[in-house]
Amino acid sequence: MTQFKNFPAAPAVEWPTGADMDFTLTDEQRQLQQLARDFTRKEIIPIAAEYDQKEELPWQVVEKAFEVGLLNASIPEHAGGLGLGMVDETLIGEEIGYGCMGIYTILMASELGITPILVGGTEEQQKRFLGPLTEKPGLAAFALSEPNNGSDAAGMHTTAYLDGDEWVINGTKMWISNGGIAEVTVVFATTDKQGGHRATVALVVPKDAPGFSYNKIKHKMGQRASLTSELVFENVRVPKENQLGGLGDGFKIAMKTLDKTRIPVAAGSVGLARRALEESVKYAKQRERFGTPISQFQAIQFKLADMAIGVETGRLMYQKAAWLVDQGHTHGAESAIAKAYCSEMAFNAANEAIQIHGGYGYVGEYPVEKLLRDVKLNMIYEGTSEIQRVVISRGLLK
Repeated sequence: MTQFKNFPAAPAVEWPTGADMDFTLTDEQRQLQQLARDFTRKEIIPIAAEYDQKEELPWQVVEKAFEVGLLNASIPEHAGGLGLGMVDETLIGEEIGYGCMGIYTILMASELGITPILVGGTEEQQKRFLGPLTEKPGLAAFALSEPNNGSDAAGMHTTAYLDGDEWVINGTKMWISNGGIAEVTVVFATTDKQGGHRATVALVVPKDAPGFSYNKIKHKMGQRASLTSELVFENVRVPKENQLGGLGDGFKIAMKTLDKTRIPVAAGSVGLARRALEESVKYAKQRERFGTPISQFQAIQFKLADMAIGVETGRLMYQKAAWLVDQGHTHGAESAIAKAYCSEMAFNAANEAIQIHGGYGYVGEYPVEKLLRDVKLNMIYEGTSEIQRVVISRGLLK
């Protein structure tokens, strides 16, 4: 028998985790969670189907979210905001995702637009750009993707050049949530198309900048209550002081932003999966076949059990990633795992919910068909599931 005495065991792969983790919510966090839950049931669920059908952004929800403190909650205190952490943000995200992923995207895409200003901006810039968002309802946006490059973030074609004390921007951005109606948009551009990520800059563009226009993208598969736009920049000028970081920092700011904001996407996915599970349990108890509720059939019970397994494990993963962010630890791999796992788990949960509902699940009489349409995007935006696997594997192979 062949012996392998001379082959040492492979070293264990260890993700940095810092100190012992504790996911116990504080009293304030429990209150925040309940606030978001009540808001979702009162303001979002009753109108979600209507705005999905109309393909319109329900601005009144934005206004009400601002009134109760659920909009742009990560803006730091020195800029006039609440300064909530990532765990806090995910608590909100799961509850809003339970109600409607389209409306979730309105609110959380604004946090996405805020994050590069927190990552790469000075305190003065944070006050200047984010302070107004604490005074009245308003949104932010993040403009990285383009018509011909999504995952290839360093291969952008939108250009920026310095003309005296102003940056001049030309190009097109695509698939931008809140695009065109956001008060501030962080735009990523290149100063040299051959320069790769070393030539990228991050520039804050106000909504009313001359030459800045947008076109609404219509007939989306799901998340129709959110506004997704093509942004067009024609000699758009912004002052040099609107630059975040230095030349070449744009790509780094974008990647650091996505490392954080993928975590709330995971939380929203868990919220949607929880909704799929609860709708399925309710339906299975009511629907009878062969003289008995279908909840008594093992085939249905196994589907429900698998959905519950996914919800619980997904929540633990996004909580771990969020905790690492708040503790200041490295979190890139964990956020990628959370985003990939939770979005795919939620898609499977929504798909099984339709199966449990049968023909009724395929039409709009029940909410589960919307859940499936909405959650598909979670596997695409802020980095596809394939890109998350690239991030994870690079960490393993270092």
